[in-house]
Amino acid sequence: MEHFDLLVIGGGPGGYLCAERAAQGGMSVALFEAVHMGGTCLNEGCIPTKTLLNSTKLYRHAAESAQFGVTAENVKLDHAAVLKRKAQVVKQLVTGVESAMKSHKVTVIRETARIAGRTEGGFQVDAGGESYAGARLVIASGAQPALPPITGLREALESGFAMTSTEALDLKELPQEMVVIGGGVIGLEMAYYFAMAGVKVTIIEALPKIAGTTDPEICKVLMDDYKKRNMTFKVDCKVTEVTRDSVVYEEKGERQEARCGKVLVCVGRRPNTANLGLETLGVEMDRAAIVTDRHLCTNVAGVYAIGDCNGKVMLAHTAYREAEVAVNHMLGVRDEMRYGVIPSVIYTDPEVACVGESVESAEAKGMHVKEVRLPMLFAGRYVAENRGGRGFIKLVVDTDRSCLVGCHMVGSYASEIIMTAVMMVDTELPPQRLKKLVFPHPTVAEVIREAIFQI
Repeated sequence: MEHFDLLVIGGGPGGYLCAERAAQGGMSVALFEAVHMGGTCLNEGCIPTKTLLNSTKLYRHAAESAQFGVTAENVKLDHAAVLKRKAQVVKQLVTGVESAMKSHKVTVIRETARIAGRTEGGFQVDAGGESYAGARLVIASGAQPALPPITGLREALESGFAMTSTEALDLKELPQEMVVIGGGVIGLEMAYYFAMAGVKVTIIEALPKIAGTTDPEICKVLMDDYKKRNMTFKVDCKVTEVTRDSVVYEEKGERQEARCGKVLVCVGRRPNTANLGLETLGVEMDRAAIVTDRHLCTNVAGVYAIGDCNGKVMLAHTAYREAEVAVNHMLGVRDEMRYGVIPSVIYTDPEVACVGESVESAEAKGMHVKEVRLPMLFAGRYVAENRGGRGFIKLVVDTDRSCLVGCHMVGSYASEIIMTAVMMVDTELPPQRLKKLVFPHPTVAEVIREAIFQI
C-alpha cells in the first residue's frame, strides 16, 4: 500500500489546486480523478460555456456593427465551428492542468476512488484494485446536474429529447424550438447561446423572477434584452410533465403546453457524494452536502471537503479559495473562508456581476445601509462602446461602519470590473479613502469611482 501525506478525491478546480498547493508546501500528494482532469469547470461548465458565449458576443457585435459605422455582410454563427473551437480550448486547458500536476510531482490516479476507512495514522482509499494510505484526506468530488421529480423527465432524458447542460455543450444539430426548465445562471447562459444561434427558446422558471437572488432591477434589464434575442419567459410557472414532444406546465392555475424539439433541464446542481464511502468514516452530512467549518474541516479530524461537494457556494473560484484555506490549515497557517465576499457573474451580453450584500439581505442582518445607484452612462467609455445601453451600478453602504458592503452591476465588462468592488468590500475601507483611488481613464470601471462620490 502506497503512503502519502495527502489523498485528494476529485480533479476539478478545488482538487487540482489543493494538490498543487499541498505539493508546494512539501507534502506528498495522490490525486484521484476517474473522468476528466479539470472537472466540470474545464470540461462541462465554466470554460466551454464562456467559449460559446464569446462567439455569440462576437456575432452580435458584428451583426449590429452598422450603428458604429462598420458594415458587415452575411454575418452568421457557425455552430459546428463554435463547437470545434470549444473542444480545442478545453483540450489546451486540461493539458495545462495535467502538466501542472506532473511538474509538482503529484501522483495522479485515473481511477474511481472510494474511501475504505481508517488506517493507522490516517485513511485508506481504494482505486483500480489498489489501496492507498494518507495522513489526511480531501474530498473534492464536485456536483452533478440536479434532476427534479417531473413526470416523464427520466424517459425524455433516456430518449434524448431532454438533456442537461452537459449534453447540451455537444449538441450537434440545433432544434428550431427549445424549452429550458430553470431560469437560473446556468439556464440563462445556455439559453442565451442557443437563442443567439437561431433557436427559439422558452424559459420556464418556478420563481417569480429569473437569475435567482440577482437584484430584481438587474433581472428586469436582462429580461428586456433577452426578449429581443429570440427568448420567451414563463416565470412563476411549475413544470408538471415532459411528454414526447412538449413540456407541460401550470401558469396561474391553468394547464399550458409548450411544444419543442429539445428540452434543456437546468434547475441547479447536487453535490456528488454518493458511493464515496463517507459512511466508513462517519462524515457528517446535510442531505447530499458534506458539512464543513470555515477551515473546510469536516467533523472527522484530518478530513476536509472543498468545492461543490460541501454545497456552500457552487462556483469554481470558491473551490480555488477553499483549496488554499484547507491546505493552509494543514500547514498551520492562519486562514479562513469569508463566503460573504465571493463575487458571482452571469456571462451573457450584457454581463451581470455582484458581490456582498443587497439592501434586503443587509437589512435582514440588522445593518443600517444606504444604496447608491448610477447609470453606466457616467463612464465615458461605456457611452463610446454602447448605444442606448441600460447598464447601471448599485453600491450598498453600511452607514454605521462607513464602508462598502455590496455592489451589483449590469453592463459591459462587469465580470472584469467586479474585482475592484470585491477588494473594496473585503478591505472595508471608508468612502473617504476610496475616493483617493485613481482609476484609468477612459474605462467603464470609472463608474465605481463616480458612484463612490455619491455616497
